[in-house]
Amino acid sequence: MSDISNFPLLILLRDNSYLDDLQIDQVIQEADRTGKRVFDIIVEMGLVDRQLLLQTMADNLATQVVDLESMGTIPAETIAAMPAETANSYRCVPVELFGTVLQVAFEDPFNPAAVDEIGFAIGKEIIVVVADPAQVEAAIQQYYGGGGGNEVADSMGDVLKELGLDSESYEADLADMELGGDDLTDLANDTPIVKFVNLVLQQAVQDRASDIHFEPFEDAFKIRYRVDGALYEMAPPPKHLALPVISRLKIIANLDISERRLPQDGRISMTIAGKPIDLRISCLPTQFGESVVLRVLDRSAQKLELEKLGMPTHVLERFGEIITQPNGIIIVTGPTGSGKTTTLYSALNRINDPSSKLLTVEDPVEYDIEGIMQVPVHESVGMTFSSALRAFLRQDPDIVMVGEMRDLETTQIAIQASLTGHLVLTTLHTNDAPSAVVRMVDIGAEPFLISSTLLAVLAQRLVRTICKKCKMSFEPTENQLSMLGLTPEEVGDRTFCYGRGCPSCNDTGYKGRKGIYELLVVNDPIRAMINDRVPTAVLRDKAIEDGMTTLRRDGIRGIFDGEVTIEEVLKYT
Repeated sequence: MSDISNFPLLILLRDNSYLDDLQIDQVIQEADRTGKRVFDIIVEMGLVDRQLLLQTMADNLATQVVDLESMGTIPAETIAAMPAETANSYRCVPVELFGTVLQVAFEDPFNPAAVDEIGFAIGKEIIVVVADPAQVEAAIQQYYGGGGGNEVADSMGDVLKELGLDSESYEADLADMELGGDDLTDLANDTPIVKFVNLVLQQAVQDRASDIHFEPFEDAFKIRYRVDGALYEMAPPPKHLALPVISRLKIIANLDISERRLPQDGRISMTIAGKPIDLRISCLPTQFGESVVLRVLDRSAQKLELEKLGMPTHVLERFGEIITQPNGIIIVTGPTGSGKTTTLYSALNRINDPSSKLLTVEDPVEYDIEGIMQVPVHESVGMTFSSALRAFLRQDPDIVMVGEMRDLETTQIAIQASLTGHLVLTTLHTNDAPSAVVRMVDIGAEPFLISSTLLAVLAQRLVRTICKKCKMSFEPTENQLSMLGLTPEEVGDRTFCYGRGCPSCNDTGYKGRKGIYELLVVNDPIRAMINDRVPTAVLRDKAIEDGMTTLRRDGIRGIFDGEVTIEEVLKYT
C-alpha cells in the first residue's frame, strides 16, 4: 500500500481531525486499487463534504475557492497566457490574468515545484486558487483539448517555429557560445528548450511509449518512441537542438552536463499530464554527441498484481502457490523487454507482508515498493549483484530478489541462500524455461545443487495485441496453420483476427501488449534429469508430458481468443 507521504491532502485532513487512521488507510487502498483521485474518493465515500474539503484546502494554501462552472467562459487572453502543453503537463487551467500575475487552478494544488516551473516557463507570477478537480479537468478538455492541445497535434515543424527553435538566429546564438559548464546550463534552462523537452515527454506519455530515444547523427538529430515494442520516429528537430535538449535532460536528472566522454545513468521523477512518471536515463557518448535513452516508468499504470499480467489460469494458480514456498529458487526468464521485472515485482507484492523480511538488489531499482528494502547495483564502487547478495545474508532476510544471475559467483550465493532457508527470485536471459537449467550449468553451477534448489522457471514474452477499433476476421491459410503446428480439426470454427490499421493505432493494427507464458515446475523426474545432464530438448519433452504449456501454445491461446495475430506469435516463439 502507498505511503501517506505521497498524499498531502490526506495529511492535511488528518492534521485537521477530519479523517482517522482507519479512514486514511481505506482511501489509500482505494486509490491504489482504482487509480482515482484522492479528492474524488473522499467525496464518494462520504467522509468529508465537497465544499468543506475545498475550503480546507484553500485555507491551508492561504488562497480562495473558485467555482469554474459558475464563472462562465474564461477570457481568451487568459487562456492564451498558458500554452496547451503546460496546461496538460501540469494539469492546470488559468482562471484570471492581472497584468503579469496569473491565477491558476490545479487538479492537485499541493505541488509547489509545479508553480515555480510554470512561472519560469511562461514568465508570469503564479497565484494558486482551489477548484474542484473534476471542473479543472473539464476546463483543460474544453480550452486545450485535454490530450496535449494543438501544439501536440500539430507537426513538429510548427511547434519548433512557434518556439523560435528553427530559426537561423537561434543556431547562430548556439555557435557563438563557448559551451562551457555555465553556458550549457543557461542554454538548457532557456524557456523554449524547457518547453520543447516537456512537449516531447508529454507526447511520449500520451502515446504510451516505453522508451524515448534522442539520437545525434552527423547531419541529423532524431527522436524516436518505442510503443508496444516497435520504434516510431518523430519529425526530426533541427540538428542544432541536440546539445541543448540533451543538456536539459541531464540537468533534470542531476547528471554532470560537462562530462560528455563517459556513460552516465540517472533517474527523473516528474508529473506529466497529471501522472506521476519515473524516467530512467542512460547517456552514451557517440561519434556525433551523446545518445540518450529514457525508459518511461508510469507509476500510476503499474498496479503490480499477478492477476493483471494476463497469465493463463493454470499458470497463475501454480505460480501463486510456488512463490509461497519457504525456500528455493524461482527464475523468470526471457529477453530484454519481455516484462520479467514486472512479473517479479508483482510476485513480491503478492508475498510482501509484515511477517517477512524482503530484500532486492537491482540494476537499477525500477519501482518503489513499500515494505521492501531495495538496493541498486553500483559496479563502479564494487556494489555488484554478488557482493550485495553476500551482504543480504547477514541482514536476516526471508525472501531475496536478485535482478539477474549474471555469473557463477552470484549463482553460487543464490544457491547457498536457498539451501539455508531463503526464497530467492531472480532472472535469466534464455529462450524458454527448460533452457534456464542448461544456462545455470553453463555458468558453472553443479547439477545436483540446481536440482535440489530450483523450484520453477517461468518463461515469458510480450506480444502486441490487435487494435480493437480496426480488428478484422479472416480465414487462415493451410501454410499459416502448419507454421503454427495446427490442423484444421484443432482450429474448428474458431475465428482468426488481424488489425486493419486506423488512426487509433497509428495504422499499425496493434495497440497494447499482453504476456504469453511457459511454466516449468521442477518435480522429481525433472530433478533426476537435471542430475543426469540431459539435453534441453529431452527436458522440454518431459515437462510438456507433465503438463507444461509452451510459449507457442500459450500464444495460440491468444490467437484463438482474437487478441493476437499469427505473425506476432511466430515472431516471438
